[in-house]
Amino acid sequence: MPELGDEVDPAAETPAGPTDAPAEGVEAREAAEPEVELVADPELVAAVPLARQALAEITPERTIGEPLGHVVEAPGVVSLLFASLLPGYPDWRWTVTVGRTGDDEEPTVLEAELMPGDGSLLAPDWVPWSERLAEYQAAQEALAAQAGETAEDGDEAEDEDDDVEDDDVHDLHADDDLDGVDIDSVDVEFDEETDVDSDLDLEAEEAAALADADGDDADEDDDSDEEE
Repeated sequence: MPELGDEVDPAAETPAGPTDAPAEGVEAREAAEPEVELVADPELVAAVPLARQALAEITPERTIGEPLGHVVEAPGVVSLLFASLLPGYPDWRWTVTVGRTGDDEEPTVLEAELMPGDGSLLAPDWVPWSERLAEYQAAQEALAAQAGETAEDGDEAEDEDDDVEDDDVHDLHADDDLDGVDIDSVDVEFDEETDVDSDLDLEAEEAAALADADGDDADEDDDSDEEE
């Protein structure tokens, strides 16, 4: 026994013993217990008329097809299956669950519903709005990014076109040849004997020409009147 003032190791004071033994024992017993096979109650399997009567309360009798079998849900509980003749519901089936609490009790209807089969057409799984909104936002961001890339490509193409036009104008001014003729090589000289009238009034000359034209038109009209 440790004396007063001595350091005590908690691990040393812990009592020895299998602490996990009970849990391991429970798991071992559960693994050793065989699964109980569910056996269909003959009285419940034979309760087809009762099941049809229950279905007739929720759907027209013409929509109820032939029996398709049964499923044992639990001890004393059986689901009876019927083909569905509802338009637009192929491979669906009517399911009526019946049960009884004891061998001396009469079967009773627990629930009746229309259930899909293996080949039934079903709506897609419901997706919460938060997830749908996230997908929508991601799609919008992708479209915006794609539109931005397209706009950048268009701007680059316009810049290239402008550069080409600038180069063409530069080449035009840099090259003095127009239609194979060098402008600088053309020597334009005035002959000293050329008579250049510096006092020529162009406006007066134009007015006189217009007056002569109007006079000619008037003479033609007079000649036409005389002929008539």
